[in-house]
Amino acid sequence: MTDSRARLPSALLFLRASVFLVMAAWTVDKFVRPDHAAKVFGAFYFLPGVGRGLMLSVAAAEATLLVVFALGIGKRWSYGLVTLLHGVSTLSSYRQYLNPFEGGNLLFFAAWPMLAACWTLYVLRDDDTLLAVDK
Repeated sequence: MTDSRARLPSALLFLRASVFLVMAAWTVDKFVRPDHAAKVFGAFYFLPGVGRGLMLSVAAAEATLLVVFALGIGKRWSYGLVTLLHGVSTLSSYRQYLNPFEGGNLLFFAAWPMLAACWTLYVLRDDDTLLAVDK
């Protein structure tokens, strides 16, 4: 194994942990502020009127997925679903990209490198073996 190839698992673990951290913050927000999360769903995903109970169910499902993802279990599905969820989130913010210098819109551009990280993890999932249940 080349020197750079030997370092790949630690780099992928760092990516997995950092993606988990960001996604976990959004998931916790759904538990702590379900009304805020429901407003986000209405504004960005065109799903108005999502109730508190449904939002808490979404948060629970998302938390379960993130634990599975963080542990490196079922990588094809867990990494794929995390990539899909973040991809939808990134694309649903299209209005913010059209007006980058209004309000806090510039921060939305941080979603793109994270999407690249998700995609990288998905593509290199077989090499993501450090602290992963599925080697």
